[in-house]
Amino acid sequence: MPDTVPTRRPPPAAAARRRAAQRRPSPGAGETLTERAYRVLEEEIVTLALAPGEVVSEALLSDRLRIGRTPIREALQRLARERLVRILPRRGIVVAAVDVREQLRLLEVRREIERLMARTAARRSDPSQRGRLRALADAMDRAAADGDETAFLRLDRELNLLVIEATRNEFAAAAMTLMHGLARRFWFIHWRQSADLPEAARAHAALARAIAEGQPEPAADASDRLLDYIEAFTRATVNAGA
Repeated sequence: MPDTVPTRRPPPAAAARRRAAQRRPSPGAGETLTERAYRVLEEEIVTLALAPGEVVSEALLSDRLRIGRTPIREALQRLARERLVRILPRRGIVVAAVDVREQLRLLEVRREIERLMARTAARRSDPSQRGRLRALADAMDRAAADGDETAFLRLDRELNLLVIEATRNEFAAAAMTLMHGLARRFWFIHWRQSADLPEAARAHAALARAIAEGQPEPAADASDRLLDYIEAFTRATVNAGA
């Protein structure tokens, strides 16, 4: 099996970044400059506005995002820990390549951790968090109906963060944070080739609703069904590129 498979050709970088800027959400309340830089750059990498293999610099990103170099540097260090960029001393920052074998290894770990987190979040989530989970599930249904993959990816990130919040376990949170960006980028690259946006939305929405019901075992089952879908999608992508 090759380390990488052919990906759909990304749009020209400048045009992709213009579209990303137009879709970019407003700064979050209380968001630091480092958090804003990380959020914007992570989304640009996931949605290929910063394409695999592209070389950038702190100065270039600071000028384009109008954020100081220190927050940019801190955001890039976090992205490097999440394996979305590689920092090459005196050579710049390279957006990481897409590695299929890495994605399959990631799924082995992700299944076990997400099942634990779904079960724990169902038990520990408060009424406010459960209401937000239901709202996210409804919004995912709407994104799928509209065929809006960027909206779906943003909602997926919100769901990931909300489950982490409801789990209240910093060790599980650290593990999942390292995986989500890689997983979302892989899905974005290949979903038109091997995935079904409504099916993906249904699986994520089912997980959100199961956790919101406060029943640990149904939530764990929903997590397993979601990972079954993701694994089948990943293997279909590998086969398509063979």
